[in-house]
Amino acid sequence: MAKLTTPYVEKMDRVTPHNYHPDPSFKRDDYLILNGEWDFALTTDERCEIYPEKILIPFAPESTMSGICRAVLPCHYMHYRRSFTIPENFSGKRIILHFGAVDQTCEVCVNGSLVGAHEGGYLPFSFDISEFIAEGENVLTVKARDTLDSKYPYGKQKYDRGGMWYTPVSGIWQTVWLEAVPDTHIEEIKITPYEKGVRLEVVGGEAKKTVRLTESQEIFEFVGVTCTIEPKVLKLWSPDEPNIYRFTLEAGEDKIESYFAVRWVDVQNIEGTNRICLNGKPYLFNGMLDQGYYPDGIFMPATAEGYADDIRLTKSLGFNMLRKHIKIEPKIFYYLCDIMGIAVFQDMVNNGKYHFVRDTVLPTVSTHFLQRLNDKHFSNNPQVRKIFTENMYGTVRHLYNNPSVVYYTVFNEGWGQFTADEMYCKIKEADPSRIIDSTSGWFRRTKSDVDSRHIYFRPLRPKRLDGNPLVISEFGGYAYSTPDHVYSDKIYGYKTATTPEQFEEWILKLYDREVRELVKNGASAFVYTQVSDVEDEINGFVTYDRMVVKINPEKLKKINQELQNYK
Repeated sequence: MAKLTTPYVEKMDRVTPHNYHPDPSFKRDDYLILNGEWDFALTTDERCEIYPEKILIPFAPESTMSGICRAVLPCHYMHYRRSFTIPENFSGKRIILHFGAVDQTCEVCVNGSLVGAHEGGYLPFSFDISEFIAEGENVLTVKARDTLDSKYPYGKQKYDRGGMWYTPVSGIWQTVWLEAVPDTHIEEIKITPYEKGVRLEVVGGEAKKTVRLTESQEIFEFVGVTCTIEPKVLKLWSPDEPNIYRFTLEAGEDKIESYFAVRWVDVQNIEGTNRICLNGKPYLFNGMLDQGYYPDGIFMPATAEGYADDIRLTKSLGFNMLRKHIKIEPKIFYYLCDIMGIAVFQDMVNNGKYHFVRDTVLPTVSTHFLQRLNDKHFSNNPQVRKIFTENMYGTVRHLYNNPSVVYYTVFNEGWGQFTADEMYCKIKEADPSRIIDSTSGWFRRTKSDVDSRHIYFRPLRPKRLDGNPLVISEFGGYAYSTPDHVYSDKIYGYKTATTPEQFEEWILKLYDREVRELVKNGASAFVYTQVSDVEDEINGFVTYDRMVVKINPEKLKKINQELQNYK
C-alpha cells in the first residue's frame, strides 16, 4: 500500500494536534486539550506496567499519524497513559474529563482509580473526575479494546479491508480534553428552530438565565428551563446564505458560548408532487457521499482544514449537501458545515451482521428484489437491536443543535436493518424537525419521509413506488485511477474511465441529461458517490490524498447551478 500524505500534515501542531475547543456550540473559557504525545502499549494482557511506545493523540494506532502504524487485533489491549496538571483557573471548580470517541470499549482511570467505562466507538462521553484529582501531577490511563464485535456500530471497518471496506480504527481517535465547571452548571442545551426564531431548552444551571445575542446585543431573560428567542432582524439559514446567530448563555457562575440558526425542513405537496422544502420552499439538495477518511489519519485529518477543504471542494463543484456515510464526525465538522453552508444528510452507524448476497448482490441485480421484504426477523439479536437504538438516540442528541443537519438515514442497504417502521416512529418522536430516510437504497417498508433509491450500473429512470419525495441517495461512482495518487493497485468503482477526459465527460453527461430530467420531474435530492477516493475506491472527485481534483469544477458547477432553477 502506498503511504499517501495529505497537505495538512505540514501545518499540523505536533505538540497538541487539533488544539481548539472541540464543540463550538457549547463552549466554556476554562478547558485544556490533552491531545499530543501519550505513552502507549499494545499487549495481549489486559494488565500493563510498561509503556514502551509513544502515540500521538487523537490518531488511532492503525494510522501513520499516530506513530504506531500497525494493526490492532481482537487479542490486543491498547494501553494509554499521560500526566497532566490542573491549570490555576480551574481552581474551586469541578473537573470534567471528555473523550470525543474511543472505539470500541474502554476503561478510564485517574491516579489509579477507575472513574468510568464506555462502550461504542462513535459518540462522545465524559466523567466528572473532581474527586480523583490530586495536587500537582495527575496520571490518566485508558485501557481500550476493539474486537470489531458487530454488536457495536462499526461502519465500514473490516480486518480484511478491500473494495468498499476500509482499514479499521481502534482506541482513541478524537480529542481528549478537560473542562472546569461550577458546582451548579449547565449540563445541556437544546435548540429547536421554527419560522420566527428558536426555542431554547436548558438542562441544569441556576434557575435565572440570560441569553445575549452577540451581534445585536439583544437580551432574553428567563427563569426555569425554556426560552423563546425571536431576533428583531430575522435571517434564515440555508446553504446559499448560512446565517447564524452567536450568543452567550449565563446561569449563575456558568457561562456558555453557542450559536443557533433559523431554518426548518418539511415535506410539502408542490403542484401535485411531494417535495422536501427548506424554509417553506422546495429546495434541491444536490450533494455527494462523504466517507470521512484520510490516508494518514484514517478517521481524522491532520488538521481541521481537512474538513474545511472537503467542504470548499463540495461548494466549488456547485453542490450544497454532503451525505455523511455511516460515520459520525467530531463536532468541528458540523460547525464548519453550519458556518460555510453545507446541508448534511447524516447516516446512523450500522451494527449487526452484513449479508453480502442478501444485502448487496440481489437488490443490485434486480430493481424490485425483496423491496417489500418483511424485516421483522432481520438482525434479530436483542442486544444488537438495543445497542443500535441507544446509539441512534445518542446521535440525534449529539447533533440536535447543528442547523446543517437536515436529514437522517436510519438503515443503509439493509445493513443491520430491523423493524424499520418501528425505528422510524422512534426517531421521528425524538426529532420531528428533520427528514427521516428509514431505508436508504432498498428493503423499503411503509414508513419513511422519502422514497430513497440507490442506482448503479443502470440509467437514472426510477419508477416512483409511493408519493414520497424522490431521493437518489446513491448513484454514479465512476472511477478513475490518478497516477501517483492511489492507495493500492486494486481498483474499485462502478464504471472505470481510462483517461481524466473520459471521467469528466461521463460525469457531465450524467448530470446534464439524467439528473436534469429527474430534477425537472420534481426529484428532491441527489447523492453522487463520492467526494474523495478511499483506499481501493477510486470513484472520488478528488484523490485520497486531497492533491488532485479529477474534474474541472467550473464545468460541473455550471450544470449544478442550472439545476437549481427547476426547483
